[in-house]
Amino acid sequence: MAEIKRYPVVSQLRADASSYVQLYRKGKQVHVGRGLAFWFMPDGSSITEIPMDDRQMTFVVKGQSSDFQEITVQGAVVWRVADPTILGNRVDFTIDLKTGALVAQPINQINAVLTGLVRQYTHAYLQQQGVRDLLKAGAAPLQHVVSEAFAAEASVRAMGLEVVTVNVANVAPSSELARALQAPTYESLQQQADEASFARRAQAVEKERAIAENELNNQIELAARKKDLIQREATNARSKVEAEAANRRIDAEAEAAMQTIRADAEAHGIRTVDLAKAEAEKARMDVFGDVAPAVLFALAAQEFAGKVKSVDSLTITPDMLSGLLSQVGGLFGAGPQTGAQTGRAVQ
Repeated sequence: MAEIKRYPVVSQLRADASSYVQLYRKGKQVHVGRGLAFWFMPDGSSITEIPMDDRQMTFVVKGQSSDFQEITVQGAVVWRVADPTILGNRVDFTIDLKTGALVAQPINQINAVLTGLVRQYTHAYLQQQGVRDLLKAGAAPLQHVVSEAFAAEASVRAMGLEVVTVNVANVAPSSELARALQAPTYESLQQQADEASFARRAQAVEKERAIAENELNNQIELAARKKDLIQREATNARSKVEAEAANRRIDAEAEAAMQTIRADAEAHGIRTVDLAKAEAEKARMDVFGDVAPAVLFALAAQEFAGKVKSVDSLTITPDMLSGLLSQVGGLFGAGPQTGAQTGRAVQ
């Protein structure tokens, strides 16, 4: 915006370098150019200020696809003044000589023209395709179509304007249509998520089963090892008992053998003693074999008398007396006597 300083008779204008200023006085162009500074008389003067910098116009256009679905297109158009003289003749850029502000709203007018063109190009593009194809293609094809249309648009050049660039930011359906279009994908993704969840649960169950089976196999293995250990312990115990029994049997056999040896030795000793006694008795008997019976009888009587301490009574029969006398007589050479002659009873 130009800066105007007012004085009692004249005023001074200072314009930015990006502004194209035209001063008309009494219908004639007095000053024209960019970034001017000059004095002027307010009475009978008219000044226009045209911006020469790039301006950006945002737009939101709603249209319908070939299948009658509502589509919203958002973007921006960057434009600039190509010929300020032509534009100044087509659009009112007059400024207030007191404040320096634009009297009208020329920028809005230009934006309206450009927005109408954008709407025209966009509707033509949207009506050629269905909503799914449009959404699948995205903003790039539409941006190219609008740029090409502006480049070929003669009315823009006739206004002294130039479209620098076109940027289509978004091609979006209505909220209801968006939810409807998202539903199959959402359901598919939800189904995949459910399948993934089921697969994860199945995998978890499979792992739990594998863990349980592993634990069961471990228990079976431990039970088998325990059984084998019990069998080994039983075998060891049986072997120990058999070894102890064998040891006791060996000890018993050894003891029996020792007893047998002792018995044999004792029997042999007894047999030897008895044999010695028998031989001694035989020798003694052989000694007495040649002795007369009367002598033997006397020796027996003598041994008997030595063993008998006292005799209470003695009975001698005639037979005993006759035999004794005959033995004595034979010992001394006397003839035998009858029992009638010598028998008596001694009490």
